[in-house]
Amino acid sequence: MANKTFITNFLLMSFSDVWELQILHAVLFSLIYLVALIGNLLIILVTSMDQRLQTPMYFFLRHLSFIDFCYVSVTVPRSILISLTQKNSISLPECITQIYCIVLFACAELALLTMMSYDRYAAICRPLHYEILMSRETCMQMAAASWVNGSLSGIMHTASTFSEPFCKGNELGQFFCEIPHLLKLSCSQPNFAEIGTTITTTVLGLGCFSYIVISYIYIFSTVSKMPSIEGRSKAFFTCLPHLIVTSVFFTTAFIAHVKPPSDTPSVLDLLVSAFYVVVPPTLNPAIYSLRNKDIKAALTKMLKQEFPCL
Repeated sequence: MANKTFITNFLLMSFSDVWELQILHAVLFSLIYLVALIGNLLIILVTSMDQRLQTPMYFFLRHLSFIDFCYVSVTVPRSILISLTQKNSISLPECITQIYCIVLFACAELALLTMMSYDRYAAICRPLHYEILMSRETCMQMAAASWVNGSLSGIMHTASTFSEPFCKGNELGQFFCEIPHLLKLSCSQPNFAEIGTTITTTVLGLGCFSYIVISYIYIFSTVSKMPSIEGRSKAFFTCLPHLIVTSVFFTTAFIAHVKPPSDTPSVLDLLVSAFYVVVPPTLNPAIYSLRNKDIKAALTKMLKQEFPCL
């Protein structure tokens, strides 16, 4: 027990030791962060203010944009600050909070994407019962369930990760607090509490993934039977944004977690982690707005009200 030092802070890793590259990283991440914030805030504003967008699909999209807004804000600003100030220390309470928020928003987004697939299934496969299946009360309960799922997952992972003291240094090979890198510093290896929590979360994640796949099997089966080419095309393009967003979410998460943390962290490890932290929140608004005529029309209307000269 004498060797178990009580750690009060961790040292995060920067993308480079070269000052010019640090500035380049700060500028690049600042631009990406700005795009992510503006995109998600515009989706939230447009779907809140336009009366034509008060439907279950846009209700869930509004929640998705809010989650992405929070998710990208948990890690990217501190990474920019590290590059600008070269102060890479993060306190234990801040690290605990960051771990909780990352898991909270990631698991809440997974649950929300699953519920959005059910919304698309109900709209296409059971259109006559859609208003009953996706009533306002039901949508609010489903959204609340996604937040509860994220909160419980965050509490479980945070508690299990920090249940044991750290005695193998305080240098994290990552630009934010990440569970695999923290576990490498734990005095207790393996951490059975975190292993059990990870297995539970993985099973739930695979369950959500399977549900989404099954939903789209029914959706595509129904769409293929539509007599009208125009109807098939409209139904397909209605589902396409959600399908792309879901694919990006699972692909980036898989790429980031399929590779175990190396003993000597490299810039490649940082880029892989940045990929799943930054890409989904930044791309999601563009994916949902580029081919969505309703959102583009509502956005144009809102801009003309604010800037009549346009």
